[in-house]
Amino acid sequence: MYSIYEEITEQLETAVKNAISRAISEGELPEAEIPKIMFERPREEAFGDLSTNLAMQMAKQMKMAPRNLAQVIVKHIKTEGTYIDKVEVAGPGFINFYFNNEWLYRTLRLIDEKREHYGEINIGNGEKVMVEFVSANPTGPLHMGNARGGALGDCIASVLEKAGYNVTREYYINDAGNQIEKFGISLEARYLQQFMGEDSVPFPEDGYHGEDIIDHVKDYIKEHGDNLLDKSPEERRKALVEYALPRNLKRIRDGLTRYRINYDVWFSESSLYEGEIEETMNILRERGYVVEKDGAVWLSAEKTGLEKDEVLIRQNGYPTYMASDIAYHRNKFVKRGFDRVINLWGADHHGHVARMKAAMEALGISKDRLQIVLFQLVHLYKDGEIVRMSKRTGRAITLDDLLDEVGVDAARFFFNMKTSGSHLDFDMDLAVEQSNNNPVFYVQYAHARICSILRKLNEENIEMLPADRINLALLTQPEELALIKKLAEYPEEIRMAAQTLEPSRLTHYVIDVASHFHRFYNACRVKGERENLMQARLFLIHCTRIVIKNVLDLLKIEAPEKM
Repeated sequence: MYSIYEEITEQLETAVKNAISRAISEGELPEAEIPKIMFERPREEAFGDLSTNLAMQMAKQMKMAPRNLAQVIVKHIKTEGTYIDKVEVAGPGFINFYFNNEWLYRTLRLIDEKREHYGEINIGNGEKVMVEFVSANPTGPLHMGNARGGALGDCIASVLEKAGYNVTREYYINDAGNQIEKFGISLEARYLQQFMGEDSVPFPEDGYHGEDIIDHVKDYIKEHGDNLLDKSPEERRKALVEYALPRNLKRIRDGLTRYRINYDVWFSESSLYEGEIEETMNILRERGYVVEKDGAVWLSAEKTGLEKDEVLIRQNGYPTYMASDIAYHRNKFVKRGFDRVINLWGADHHGHVARMKAAMEALGISKDRLQIVLFQLVHLYKDGEIVRMSKRTGRAITLDDLLDEVGVDAARFFFNMKTSGSHLDFDMDLAVEQSNNNPVFYVQYAHARICSILRKLNEENIEMLPADRINLALLTQPEELALIKKLAEYPEEIRMAAQTLEPSRLTHYVIDVASHFHRFYNACRVKGERENLMQARLFLIHCTRIVIKNVLDLLKIEAPEKM
């Protein structure tokens, strides 16, 4: 639970505050309240390791030009006992800090000490967070949107765990409402068509047209024959749904397990119909947030600030999807006590975001506790052309089809390479290419290459010494220092990914680590150097391997030792 950057920023903050205090006591600055000091990495290395714009923030309060104020602060900064090598004023008043190499060597020792726990931080303090993702209707197979949402949601959950949050992964089973009615009608039509012919039994236009519906009824007939022909439509649909729904759910579970996604909770929408929807509607009614008109119950636009009233209970007394969704979210916050709920939805659900946040406020739950991550569409490409159908089955490509084609590692990596709000073009040819052009291969190869070096040295009875016997100060080459700096960034990447809910930071980060390693490897020999330098470089690649594996483990991607 430690970041070297935390130690450094604490040192800098103390040094700057003490410098201001000294300047005030010597009469060079007036008494003033110091705001929170923020440090950032400059875009260009020439401007130091960290920088602050504090002088520009305080210039008006101090009645000084920002650059002059910065120069006074820098004059009084003491660097003894810190990682600070030098401090400079730049531009209109930035204070730039340059560090000595000790912090880099401390980073390597920390990585070796923490091993698989390196990168873990604690900004969550055990806050109870639910991440609900995929939650596809159980009326058909998982598609590309589910595949992207699954990879994103699972990795967001993993990042939050690394950042000190108490995370629950949840799948919401939409096993009630319109889609299940439509599922039953679709199954019934296909069932009757098997006996009477397609021309004799019209298929509903808004029914589910997938081949899987036909597969279900054919399998049912193999097991049970025509035993539903003499049943009423209600009985027939009920029997077919009870047969097909568990099969679909099993396929979904199996597909997600194959995709390395394991949920803590599978929550059934139908369970909300046992009193929770009614209870939630009564609370909204008591709080004055519903109106009754046209024989239905509506969420009031006037009270919530929404553009229009939203129907909650239809004229026939059945709840709408929105009513069950509001009850579901009340269950998350009130019944199960989650501090924060994160939902991953396809971008086509953007209109539902404001409605759900307004509904939470209507229930007395802060809308800020509900976060929605919207993700964009995926376009699959093969041979330079968009792919919509599987050549093997002639049907729309499912998650299983994709995993058959490119494997789990490539799928999870590629789906996390772009921010959730960006459209994703998934190049299936690149995903299976065994070359440095393929980012997941490039990263895995770096890990395997390090393992190969360590293995070959071990075969020659050359082993790495204990950390306290290795002189890391020998690591002074630009490629060595650049690699260590990159390794040092990992805990901060976890922090930023957790705060922004963007795991794409980590795929880009681990590509950068691999790139820095390859540059180091091409510039610096490990074997064949004098013993003490070889040991230092051995330690460096040992730490690099740990970091690459930690990131791949978080993404649930294999870290092969041989390729």
